[in-house]
Amino acid sequence: MAIKNNLVIDQGSDYSIIINVETSNNMPASLSGYTAQSQIRKNYTSLTAYSFGTAVNSALRIVTLSLSSNTTDTIPGGRYVYDCEITSNTGIKTRLVEGIVTITPQVTK
Repeated sequence: MAIKNNLVIDQGSDYSIIINVETSNNMPASLSGYTAQSQIRKNYTSLTAYSFGTAVNSALRIVTLSLSSNTTDTIPGGRYVYDCEITSNTGIKTRLVEGIVTITPQVTK
């Protein structure tokens, strides 16, 4: 079951978050051969998606999600949904985290 974690992202700013990946017994999980994908959408069925850059570090057992300031600048202020899924080298998908993203509007441009 995915962890619930809400995010606040400043429009026009760089953003990153590190996700520590653990097993159901709270032990560090092996991420060898895994990839990650993560998106923000206005709602679950929205056709428009903003993709996080993802990096899987199997040695540290973390997944890093990031957005550049150029990307956050294009996302209108408001509330969105997001999730992050990892995929094993055998094709098994697991949702790590999900929640609400609040994009706070930028004043200085």
